Amino acid sequence: MTELGRRLKEAREAKGMSLSDVQETTKIQKRYLEGIEEGTYDIMPGKFYVRAFIKQYAEAVGLNAEQLFEEFKSEVPSSNEDEVPLRPTGAALSEQKTRVDASKPVRESSKWLDYLPKLLVGAFIIGAIALVYVLIPKSGSESDPAVEEEVQVEEPQTEKPAVEETPATEEKPAEEEQAEPAKPAAPAQTLSAVSTSGRQTVYELSGADKLEIAVASKGETWIEITDGSGKSYFSGMLAKGQTQTHNMTGQKEAKIKVGFAPDTVITVNGQALAYKLPADSQVLQDIIIRPKAQ
Repeated sequence: MTELGRRLKEAREAKGMSLSDVQETTKIQKRYLEGIEEGTYDIMPGKFYVRAFIKQYAEAVGLNAEQLFEEFKSEVPSSNEDEVPLRPTGAALSEQKTRVDASKPVRESSKWLDYLPKLLVGAFIIGAIALVYVLIPKSGSESDPAVEEEVQVEEPQTEKPAVEETPATEEKPAEEEQAEPAKPAAPAQTLSAVSTSGRQTVYELSGADKLEIAVASKGETWIEITDGSGKSYFSGMLAKGQTQTHNMTGQKEAKIKVGFAPDTVITVNGQALAYKLPADSQVLQDIIIRPKAQ
């Protein structure tokens, strides 16, 4: 057991808390808490998570995490975003599937060549039947010219009443359409990235009268939500399917630290935020959302 682990264990026992109690408070799995006390950090997902877990453990038992890091800095591994575990992105599987499917068009084209002669014969037969069908009615209609003349003479008499009635029915809807006033369109919300620096991206929110932040997890990720004044709304792990929603209307900005971007979905007033930095290559990201004054 390390000196840091001994200090945390003594503080926990002084508060009368078990490891299960700390797990319930921090949402950190019990085996990771035991690893912190024993100093077996190799069971952690990565060095970044070691510092995050120790900080949450210390706050749960009433210790100052920054003082612990300074006092036992030789025992705590430094965080390095390059060591955060990356999940498979599926690029290799997609490339392999593309190579396998590349041979399909060749086989399909050979099948079409086999059926081409039959299709040409079928098209020729259908064309011949259509030609005969078109020519037969013409020869029969030429022997009765008197019938066509009678139809042409009677057609003008039946059309006159229809022409006189149509103007009266079309004028009334036109007057009703002109009387309706045009309704102005409501301004749409826009969320756009305005700057990036390192792993930080600043987004500008315009056309919105509120600021509601929701962070959801598709797998397992660590997040921290604060506002421009430094007030903390949440800090900890999110398991698959869990969501943190906070109304930050009136704040100058909202800050979200993301531990694993591929599994983290951020929405602002119901609109999904598109990562400016690719989530697969930059898993650790700092997101800042600033509402634009109306």
